[in-house]
Amino acid sequence: MNILMIPNPVVLGQLSDEHHAAMLDAAGPGSRVEVCRTLEEQLAFAPQADIALGLIPREVYNAMPNLRYVQSLSAGVDSMMFPEFINSPVPLASEKGIVGNQLAEHAFGMLLAFTRKIKDLAPLEGWVEDRAVFRRDMWELSGMTMGVVGLGGTGLAVAKRAEAFGMRVLAVDVEEVAKPEFVAELTHASRLNDMLAQSDVVVCCLPLTTDTKDLFDYERFTHFKRGSILINVTRGEIVHEDGVVRALKEGILHSAGLDVTPREPLPGDSELWAMPNVIIGCHTAGGTPHRGQRAVDRFCRNLRRLRNGEPLEGLIDKQKQY
Repeated sequence: MNILMIPNPVVLGQLSDEHHAAMLDAAGPGSRVEVCRTLEEQLAFAPQADIALGLIPREVYNAMPNLRYVQSLSAGVDSMMFPEFINSPVPLASEKGIVGNQLAEHAFGMLLAFTRKIKDLAPLEGWVEDRAVFRRDMWELSGMTMGVVGLGGTGLAVAKRAEAFGMRVLAVDVEEVAKPEFVAELTHASRLNDMLAQSDVVVCCLPLTTDTKDLFDYERFTHFKRGSILINVTRGEIVHEDGVVRALKEGILHSAGLDVTPREPLPGDSELWAMPNVIIGCHTAGGTPHRGQRAVDRFCRNLRRLRNGEPLEGLIDKQKQY
């Protein structure tokens, strides 16, 4: 196997000797791993590569006649959803299923920053004399209702934690998935608006697809329970920027925790930066010191599965884009 690796600086920016050896062992005798950081390097190695590690640009894909398998170094794969790849027989696998825990923890970090006033307390430089001002504005999660939009790996991790906090958990999904015991009600995504109207907190756990882009526009926010909290830890373009700004200004939303934003990096002139009831996370929710090793481990398992004709882990349905 000739493996073209495009490093992802936030997941696997460097290839250690141990990782290199593990990949070669999994790929089999005579294999090679070529780390290609620039477009020129990628195009030069593309014709001989049959495996890609990392999301490859369209022009590089079109220069890879021998491609057999692509392993994404991220959970999201929207950048590769161009027609010639979608309609090809080349399988695509991602990190889906192995990033949910950290995304869920990050979601609750932002949520608790609002409900326990940590966002307001953290910047203070001295002891607060009038603590009652903060204490009376704090919320308990226990007894509140959370709406989880998308019950995949991330949604399940969020829902499980919400139930542990004593929240009533509602969820919607476009697929027919089994309802776990920690979810009170699970309905089809076509009933999203009904769920939004009941939810004190809404957590977006969706992938970015042609169907989910701008899903949360202003019209959608009009179906939210007034004074609710929005948390988004998956893809920024699912939330329409002008729509969420307007919803915050009008009090439809109490606050918004946006680890991901509609434009990345979010320009300094965005109104979101100046809003006191918004947390911008700069797309860091997937962070963990274990992520690079987990990505390598999955890739190596999938190389062996490919050689043995077995189904790949984290396989993407390219027609559905997730």
